[in-house]
Amino acid sequence: MEDFKQGLLEGKKRAAARLISMGENGQQEALDVIKELYHKTGNAYVIGVTGPPGAGKSTLTDKLVKVCRAAGHKVGVIAVDPTSPFTGGAILGDRIRMSDLNTDPGVFIRSMGARGNLGGISEATGVAVDVLDIYGCEYIFVETVGVGQSEVDIVKSCDTTLMVMVPGLGDDIQAIKAGVMEIGDVFVINKADRDGAEKTAREIRMMLEFNKNEWNPPVNMAIAVENQGIKELLDSIFEHREYMTGSGKGHVRRVENRKSELLTIVKERMTRKLFEKTYNGEVIDDLSQKVAKKETDPYSAAEMILEKINMN
Repeated sequence: MEDFKQGLLEGKKRAAARLISMGENGQQEALDVIKELYHKTGNAYVIGVTGPPGAGKSTLTDKLVKVCRAAGHKVGVIAVDPTSPFTGGAILGDRIRMSDLNTDPGVFIRSMGARGNLGGISEATGVAVDVLDIYGCEYIFVETVGVGQSEVDIVKSCDTTLMVMVPGLGDDIQAIKAGVMEIGDVFVINKADRDGAEKTAREIRMMLEFNKNEWNPPVNMAIAVENQGIKELLDSIFEHREYMTGSGKGHVRRVENRKSELLTIVKERMTRKLFEKTYNGEVIDDLSQKVAKKETDPYSAAEMILEKINMN
């Protein structure tokens, strides 16, 4: 582990990749390295990229990363893909779309399977962000899986949330729905050469008028495949960063993010202990059978489990 630690501090991709894999698999050794080097985190600026499936998030991220690289910044990309039902790993669709970045020594790309998480990001995303932060990335892009209105967990892991929309999704009311629309710090209408792009932008601006805050999220237009509007979009992201830093809200958000991360870790470990104390789920399986047969009810069964682990 000393080699991994030294490799991470020296900016070696292999060390970062191995530690992320170990952290994703819940290996304590990776967490021990992060514990020891945690004081070196906090330098990277984390940008979440979210939006509905087919919005062009991967292509847009690819173009944003290239602009950052042209400015000499070291960049990390965490692309959360749908999970393979056979291997449990990422299907790698996002990584394929960014294949030409793989040979850039200043870019680290990692695909991660969502593994059933409805919030759009993997549980191990926090580990990956910490590793890439220590590794020396100045900017870390976290692209969500694209699951729809429940995809709000990204706001708990990033400093700026970029909401990617496209015209022609069918239902105009989509633009004013709660949920993912409320977490965007910067909006972009990708594929803006399509019919209805201006109408979609207008609807989003109207929605934002109802939620007036000190920061008024800009609504950008872009055609990612043609590299149009990318620099302007990155300028909007940087403006949001300046606002958050200048107002002190950036620190408040990071505190809230760490609180959410802390609670997630506690919840995961409590769940793990629950399974350990119920014989790796055997008790739960037995009670599930009884509930299915109507021999007991789920509330009584839950109370039995809690009594067994002294949590009632």
